[in-house]
Amino acid sequence: MGVTCFSQEFTTPVAPTKMFKALIVDSHNLIPKLVPQSIKSIEFIEGDGGAGSIKQTNFCEGSHYKYLKHKIDALDTEKLVCKYTLIEGDVLGGELESVVYEVKFEASGDGGCVCKMTSEYHTKGAIELKEDDIKAGKDKAFGLYKVIEAHLIAHPDLYA
Repeated sequence: MGVTCFSQEFTTPVAPTKMFKALIVDSHNLIPKLVPQSIKSIEFIEGDGGAGSIKQTNFCEGSHYKYLKHKIDALDTEKLVCKYTLIEGDVLGGELESVVYEVKFEASGDGGCVCKMTSEYHTKGAIELKEDDIKAGKDKAFGLYKVIEAHLIAHPDLYA
């Protein structure tokens, strides 16, 4: 098994606690409402959202994928850090065993925040991934962040 790591970060004018609550803590409620054309539902199939919980994302009919499951490895609501692992789903394809993510939200000087994400892609066998191989997934994730950012800017009282 090989491991390939990638990092990315972006800034947003939204406060770190709001982004953390929307993207991490309440994502199972918020995301299906904001992108119903892509995501049918997100539900906890084990646990209550804390460390050890397993969350299943179900995609809409006609999507390239049916579902995926994430296990929450660590959730620190004070430091605004979440570590979780993509453990199952057709999105893994034949090349990936799992993907471990760590997301941190840090305050920036202007009242907004910097979101830092690292991804560890654990491949089956000796397969070596290149950044181009995962670009589409990174672009979709960034698009989702921007949708949530726009929603929080339009509704400043949410997650206050």
